[in-house]
Amino acid sequence: MPAAGQRFIFVGAEAGNALPEGFAAELTGIQPFRPLFRALERQSGMVTRPDFGAEDTGFDGALILVGKHKGENENRIAQALERTTPGALIVAAGGKEDGIQALRKRLFKLGLDCEHMPKFHGQALWFQRPEEINALVGSLKSEPVLAEGRFEAAAGMFSHDRADPGSQLLAERLPEDFNGKAADFGAGWGYLSVMLAERAPRVKIIDLYEAHYGALEAAKKNMATLCPDVTAHFHWHDIAGEEVKVKYDLIIMNPPFHEGHATEPGLGQAFIKRASESLVSSGELLMVANRGLPYEDVLAAHFRSSHEVCRNARFKILSAHK
Repeated sequence: MPAAGQRFIFVGAEAGNALPEGFAAELTGIQPFRPLFRALERQSGMVTRPDFGAEDTGFDGALILVGKHKGENENRIAQALERTTPGALIVAAGGKEDGIQALRKRLFKLGLDCEHMPKFHGQALWFQRPEEINALVGSLKSEPVLAEGRFEAAAGMFSHDRADPGSQLLAERLPEDFNGKAADFGAGWGYLSVMLAERAPRVKIIDLYEAHYGALEAAKKNMATLCPDVTAHFHWHDIAGEEVKVKYDLIIMNPPFHEGHATEPGLGQAFIKRASESLVSSGELLMVANRGLPYEDVLAAHFRSSHEVCRNARFKILSAHK
């Protein structure tokens, strides 16, 4: 077992993972997703950060919780290799639906001799960190991409290689004559905020709220590069779980509707309720949703008026006024 005086990193750490008896090493958790980060802070005594800091090097071992994004999983292995010392134990675990088997095969092809063990519908794999890691890291780490040819994004972010069709449909309906204070709930890497700034050049302020730390960092770069004259504020924020303390004239959003692999319309409904609390009187919510998601009743319950603006084969644009 990791002994007292040793340092381990836990990449993708989540609350509810009990340390085994005898685990005495100091543990640092990395969790970029705000709701999971908040739960981890409440339930564990480990140091928790949304991303690696300059001081996060020389670890004696790494634990990795595998997620649903292939590129992000490989990046996490690369990060563990870079942040640990030669000979360090690196352990990764995840469910079959999260791609743990594909990850093990990928590491085997790269020459890592991983031991592994299945359990229920999951699997753990482990190996020792080699002395020479440059080629491994180079093969595993994915570089940022330019979505739509101009937006910086990376693996693990929602629709990281292109603007998703729902957001594109909403972008076409953004107001051109808006000149107030706007917020983008679930801003991702900033696509809708940039499109609003370009369509409504008189917009005064755009505040971007995003739960994924890396996506918010990308949004900062994209806003600074593509619309540097717009005043923008950035909030690493759990819309469903944290209060928004500013009132806005306009809120735009493409709310999430998945919890893991399952459809969860309650997330979008929570976004709608938060938007109703965060608009000034007569303020407008403009959102996109999959056609089958049941948002109309919650809009009617929390807004003075609401209606469908348009729809296509997959999505609908909804507008609501406070």
